[in-house]
Amino acid sequence: MSIQGKLKPKFWDYQDVAAGPFKRLFNFRRIWMLAVLLTTVVTLVPLISIILIDYKVTQNSIESEILLRTARLVSNTRRTISFFLTERRSALNFMIQDYTLEEFKNPDRLALTLENLKKAFGGYIDIGLINPLGIQEAYIGPYQLEGQDYSNEWWFKEILYRDVYISDVFMGFRQVPHLIIAVRHTQPDKSFYVLRATVDTNKFDQLLSHLEVDGEGDAFIINHQGKLQTPSRYHGKVFETLSLPVPSYSPRTQVLEGKNAKGKTILIGYAYISETPFILMIVKQKDILMKPWYRTRLQLIGFLAASVIIILIVIVGVSTYLVSKIQEADYKRIISLHEVEYSNKLASIGRLAAGVAHEINNPLAIINEKTGLMKDRLIIKKDQIESSTLIDFADSILASVERCAAITNRLLGFARHIDVSIRPINLKEVIHETIDFQGKEAEYRSIEVSVDVPDDIPQFESDRGKLQQIFLNLLNNAFAALSDGGHLNITVRKEKMDLVSITFADDGCGIPAEDLARVFEPFFSTRTMKGGTGLGLSITYGLVQEIGGNITVQSELGKGTSFNITLPLKPPKS
Repeated sequence: MSIQGKLKPKFWDYQDVAAGPFKRLFNFRRIWMLAVLLTTVVTLVPLISIILIDYKVTQNSIESEILLRTARLVSNTRRTISFFLTERRSALNFMIQDYTLEEFKNPDRLALTLENLKKAFGGYIDIGLINPLGIQEAYIGPYQLEGQDYSNEWWFKEILYRDVYISDVFMGFRQVPHLIIAVRHTQPDKSFYVLRATVDTNKFDQLLSHLEVDGEGDAFIINHQGKLQTPSRYHGKVFETLSLPVPSYSPRTQVLEGKNAKGKTILIGYAYISETPFILMIVKQKDILMKPWYRTRLQLIGFLAASVIIILIVIVGVSTYLVSKIQEADYKRIISLHEVEYSNKLASIGRLAAGVAHEINNPLAIINEKTGLMKDRLIIKKDQIESSTLIDFADSILASVERCAAITNRLLGFARHIDVSIRPINLKEVIHETIDFQGKEAEYRSIEVSVDVPDDIPQFESDRGKLQQIFLNLLNNAFAALSDGGHLNITVRKEKMDLVSITFADDGCGIPAEDLARVFEPFFSTRTMKGGTGLGLSITYGLVQEIGGNITVQSELGKGTSFNITLPLKPPKS
């Protein structure tokens, strides 16, 4: 017997001689084919549809995640670069507002300022003062550029029409890549001068070199003309023209697809850095980013193929088994018909009874289902939320509202005194009002703040807003120096008939003796690596001077620091 004969089921060529006019109902070959076809369609169509939908959804999800991750990386890097430039621009802007032209012309003062800028922010190479004719009158730096004429330089022409200008990277007289930040200051007589600082491009490049860009990615900066401002891993060196087109302007971060010179699909994320000529670009290889998806796709296709094969084997096997059983049952039926003549009548009665039972079972099932549903709903209704719980929630909300109201009133009280005005001052009240702003931090850190204001301290006229700012700066400075569980003592004493002194003494880390003489200098900070800017005490010193007072500092390393403010009881004449 051939293999085909062995695999052919018994019912394949079977014919029921007793089927009469209903032979098609007993065509088991046809029944088997219909069973296989319908079961295959009903089983495989949903499976293949789900696989295809999952295929598309997964692909879109991975692509969306890649785009989102790229956009997030571009946005975060743009903020870092913007902060880098804004921080240095703000420092120069603060300095040009705070210093006089004569101070800038003083080489020692200018050198000290550059040193403080380098320590506080880093990245500065040199600094120079340029007059309206474009001549650099004062210069501190590694190059011989004092007296240099910049009148024909493009950046000098730009600064004539704006207050601040950040250039792109260029060579200039130094013949090394650098960028400049120039700030123009107009004097009361309508004349002006320009403070120009050079920023190290190596420091600029480090912002990008530490980025971890997946997909064999590349992060670099170009200007609006498409010239590279930082080195690129795959797209050229500084000053070379980018092979990709310059992306169109957008106020937000954008990610789009493109083709590189080799025709491969790439993802281009870019962001225009505001108030600068720079465009941040991050380029990734899409095929490399999609490799995990390609592996998943192969697994998905393999799973589908294996599933289809297994399902077909099961369908064919089960259909063959069931049809064979039907054929055997029909064969036994024929034998029974020959043995018992009246079995046909019994079979008809049985089929009738089965139909009636089926028709009755349908409404009974509906009644049973509806009854169960009603019972379930009655049981669910017994689960009620107690009103006391709602009252507790309301009490919590009211307590939070009262707390927010207290904080808001305190802030409003502080805000009312921001405007410059001379008015009678209750010193004890001002001190306690300012301490309230640091109350939570003192409580969390177990810092003990004691205030000693004798009753003989009279009210005196001064600027309440400036006093609050002075006290708040000294509180912040003391809290930064104190460890948890430290102490801060604020004492007020009447020195003479027309003077009062306020002392802020803490037992914190203290200030080294060599730094005491410089604590009030702008941009000098002993906490540069911990977020200090070096402006707090400088601003405090200026505010004390403005209201006619004086401030001194005493400190011992490891034992604490004491700031003493002496104020006149009568405001100085303006």
